[in-house]
Amino acid sequence: MHVKNTCRVISVALFLSASAMAAAQSGSATTQPKSAMSTAASDSVITARVKASFVNDARLKGADISVSTVNGIVILHGSAPTSDARGTAGYIAQSTAGVGGVNNNIQTPSMANNLEKNTKQAVKKTERVVSDSWITTKVKSALLANSITKGLKISVSTTNHVVTLSGAIYTQEAIDRAMSLALQIQGVASVNADGLTIVSN
Repeated sequence: MHVKNTCRVISVALFLSASAMAAAQSGSATTQPKSAMSTAASDSVITARVKASFVNDARLKGADISVSTVNGIVILHGSAPTSDARGTAGYIAQSTAGVGGVNNNIQTPSMANNLEKNTKQAVKKTERVVSDSWITTKVKSALLANSITKGLKISVSTTNHVVTLSGAIYTQEAIDRAMSLALQIQGVASVNADGLTIVSN
């Protein structure tokens, strides 16, 4: 009888232990989804708060701003009429409860104009450099292919489509021919041959 009672106690203990372990594992398995859901909910709340603050602030009149939040970081996109308005939006977002940081990607007219201006300048500079380099190559090829100038050591450079020739040659005819060949190249605005000097052969 005593043995049967002992076995019964052990069986109950093992059952309770197994139940406790199962409950612990179940609780552990659901911790992560709850945490993820909590974070997503918090991000949604933050986004709603920031949007509400933007709507109620007269300083942001004329602004078109989209708001999103990821892990407490508010991301702002869109446009604002002035740099002050852009700064205001960033300040409001940063001051909102629960915000861990702000990524302010809002554009203003001045920023857009500066970007466009810099882009145009870069493109123009690139086109000019490529064009000048192309002209220099074409002039050199023309000089090498001509019977009068092919044996002469004439240096060629191009700046803003103006070709500069320099070197020591033997006749005025060679100077005239070099200038004529350079002027025939497409894109050449003018030719400066002051650097060409006549020396005795």
